[in-house]
Amino acid sequence: MDLKVYNTLTREKEVFQPLHEGMVGIYVCGPTVYDHPHLGHAKSYVSFDVIVRYLRYLNYKVRYVQNITDVGHLTDNADQGEDKIEQRARLERVEPMELVEKYMRSYFEDMDTLNILRADISPRATGHIPEQIELVEKLLEKGFAYEVNGSVYFDVRRFNRYGRLSGRRLDELQSSVRIEPNPEKRYPLDFALWKKALPGHIMRWKSPWGEGFPGWHLECSAMSMRYLGETFDIHGGGLENVFPHHECEIAQSEAANEKPFVRYWIHNNMVNVGGQKMSKSLGNFVTLKGAFAMHPPMVVRFFILNSHYRSPLDYTKEALEAAASGLEHLLIPVKAVRERLRHAKESTPEETILEKINGHKGLFLKAMDDDFNTAEALAALFQFSREVNIILGSGQEVSRQALSEIDSFYRTFGGEILGVVAEAPSIKVDEKGEESLIKLLIELRERLRQARQWQLADEVRGRLGDLGVVLEDKPEGTEWRRRL
Repeated sequence: MDLKVYNTLTREKEVFQPLHEGMVGIYVCGPTVYDHPHLGHAKSYVSFDVIVRYLRYLNYKVRYVQNITDVGHLTDNADQGEDKIEQRARLERVEPMELVEKYMRSYFEDMDTLNILRADISPRATGHIPEQIELVEKLLEKGFAYEVNGSVYFDVRRFNRYGRLSGRRLDELQSSVRIEPNPEKRYPLDFALWKKALPGHIMRWKSPWGEGFPGWHLECSAMSMRYLGETFDIHGGGLENVFPHHECEIAQSEAANEKPFVRYWIHNNMVNVGGQKMSKSLGNFVTLKGAFAMHPPMVVRFFILNSHYRSPLDYTKEALEAAASGLEHLLIPVKAVRERLRHAKESTPEETILEKINGHKGLFLKAMDDDFNTAEALAALFQFSREVNIILGSGQEVSRQALSEIDSFYRTFGGEILGVVAEAPSIKVDEKGEESLIKLLIELRERLRQARQWQLADEVRGRLGDLGVVLEDKPEGTEWRRRL
């Protein structure tokens, strides 16, 4: 089955055919690093992480570029004031680049915690000012841009395909977007390529038009083309970036080069909190560090993958608790298989088990080939786990090769592609007396419960949980197992 991708530009699923056989170039809009990452970042970057992982599973050589915006931008409608990075730097009383370093480290820390693979190239906007100036000069030379008082604007009426990505004409866009009057612009929808730096603006660079800084949309065009070429395969980002950001990227890039900019535009949907769009102004803003304080990072990743990347994600306490339970149930047979493998004997592999593995592999791949449908892929993984539980619970002896094939299925599809199934636990039973220590703590907890010291007993249970040890209280006593 061919991989099909929903292309925002054409509004339909298309068979994926890269520009160069066996190679894929993908650019995803990265964060503006002026605050800690939030759930919206997780939704986007977990989604594209799985897309990149799956493309590599299909044996494509992928070059993944994700920028770091380390120069804050005024919106197209703002002509005065400070950008976000400067505002936050003044608030924290640090240099803008000091602030950038702090929150860039925070971003990578949270992405690593979510098991998101690092991009092959993470270019920073401030490191590519020459390329951005060169692109502005090219647009001026071709008559698609004009300079006014040290600022340069793109003339959208000169580019007759403007609005194609968002599916709206210029008059529709103008009537639907609130735009503050700007006497420098020839047309209200014209957007800034380069902005003159007013007195007091800290982040500024010399240019042919005087000291200033790049417009919001310019950096992504300059950096994507620098590392992927004037035409490349996939450009990704949040749905909220379709207009104006990606619409403007297309206009300036195709006007400059007179060739298609991107073949497939992929956009992930947004995060809601309790049914409302996540927003700082609404007070429902959830940072990843805040989410991790309440839920293990892999639960957050699993929660995101339970919905299609093009579907909105509704964050609630109940939804995360359900995700935690779901992930736990998924991982129980993984642990059981790996425990069995330690004692399994070599024998002829059972054909029926191998046939079932191949059948579930087909279901998983069918889901991923249908526009990276991780929700259906997880459903296939759960169906496979039900079969595994039946096999393990049948009492029959299972060959080492069959168990290895089952484990390989989990490692490849649950780990390598979806990134929610970890490698075997680093803490091994029977090493350095760890099992005896766990049993001792369980006995201590039982004594505390008998003494009705419930808070201390719960603390012991919680600390064991932090170490990946899950307790199950049963009539015949407390049993324990490791969480993967």
